[in-house]
Amino acid sequence: MESTIIRSENFNAYFGNNHVVKNITMDIPKNNVVAVMGPSGCGKTTFLRCINRMHELIAGATAEGKMLLHDDDIYQINPILVRLKIGMVFQHPNPFPNLSIYDNVIAGYKLSGMRLSKDKRNDIVESSLTKAALWNEVKDSLHKKGTFLSGGQQQRLCIARAIAMEPEVLLLDEPTSALDPISTASIEQLLFELKKNYTLIIVTHNMQQAGRVSDKTAFFYVGELVEYDNTREMFTNPKDSRTQNYITGRFS
Repeated sequence: MESTIIRSENFNAYFGNNHVVKNITMDIPKNNVVAVMGPSGCGKTTFLRCINRMHELIAGATAEGKMLLHDDDIYQINPILVRLKIGMVFQHPNPFPNLSIYDNVIAGYKLSGMRLSKDKRNDIVESSLTKAALWNEVKDSLHKKGTFLSGGQQQRLCIARAIAMEPEVLLLDEPTSALDPISTASIEQLLFELKKNYTLIIVTHNMQQAGRVSDKTAFFYVGELVEYDNTREMFTNPKDSRTQNYITGRFS
């Protein structure tokens, strides 16, 4: 029996009066890759940003319902602590442009005012870059700017920066949509390694990617969770005609 790490219960999100995520109840199993797919504007990214309370950073954005990490309601916890437990990687690689590769990795500690010994910093940088499959490529360039790297390397640097804080969950919002096919393949391969230690929730508009990388897939349409199942089952035997139409390209 897989243990649930994130659970949403009757969860809703709004931008002002616009109801964009509607009554979502779903369980995210630990150490799985869960893909969230659906057409543009269906609430995928908003739902993802609700999981680590980034949604509320937008003026007029509100949420209601329960979002649980283990059995703790995320919306009853300090959002800074939530984001330490639930890291995020964005669509476009966004290393801090004025910081070195080394300082990018430990940026979260500096921003939170957490002091570390030099040895501890060095260990975190090497460990995080190794987990992000980047250490061997950058170990001799740690004090060069992060923007010196290629797009795919920058995205892996952002993954290293997120996992340096030792989160339990990693949210990835279309993490390969700005990358070339070779960089995309390297990130997808990395996801298989990362799920040994983390739970991954990935928003993707790319059905082939969802099929390749995820254990479970959620299909969102106009803010609703239409279907949520094991990926293989959903892609071969969808239960809802809307899922079937989306997967086969007949969706309007």
